[in-house]
Order: sequence, then structure tokens, then C-alpha cells
Amino acid sequence: MKPEINRRKARERRRIHVRLKVVGTPERPRLNVYRSLNRIYAQIIDDSVGHTLVSASTIDREIEGQIAGMARTAQAEVVGRVVAERALAKGIQKVVFDRAGYKYHGRVKALAEAARKAGLEF
Repeated sequence: MKPEINRRKARERRRIHVRLKVVGTPERPRLNVYRSLNRIYAQIIDDSVGHTLVSASTIDREIEGQIAGMARTAQAEVVGRVVAERALAKGIQKVVFDRAGYKYHGRVKALAEAARKAGLEF
């Protein structure tokens, strides 16, 4: 019989491999994405001091009104656009993308492409 695949452990292993290569600096902070079953979160982090510079998620009051009744992929696009606008307002133009072990597909891809379209470079 095939051994059962533990998806959480597999994602955690991929996340560790990605984080060994992706590091946020003051010049190019890290755009981190976390997705749960119903929500999606994005943060721009400076790893040299361990501070979150900008964040956006589907639980933000500003975003909640915009995403009512939307599909989750469309919600991710809104979050990507908002995090990019907030970053540009703080003077952050270039970031490195940290997909946190998730496949670059679906909501993660929608968030990344919306952030690029809104003006972030990665």
C-alpha cells in the first residue's frame, strides 16, 4: 500500500526550502502569502529587523465591503491590489515573492498578478 500523504507536512517542507532562498531586505522586502480555506493574507516583511511593513487580508474592514459575494480568487485579486497600493504609498516598489510552500496557482497566482498589475515589481 502507498503511504498516506500528509499535505500540511509536505507544504511545510516546501515552505522551508523556499525560505532558505527567499530573504527580505530593506531594499527588497518579502511579500509573504498565507491562505486558509476561506481567507487570504499578504504581508510585506523586512527580515533584517523582523518587522511587517505593510499588510492586507480579507478580514480588513476596508476590504470586507469590496469582496462581499465575490469568489475567493477574485477576493485574492483585491487583496493583491490593496497590498500593492499600500506598499507604493510607503515607497516600496520592489519585493521578493514568498509563496510559503503553496503552488503558484489559483488564489496565490491571482494575488501575485494583481500586485504586479498594481505596480509592485517581483
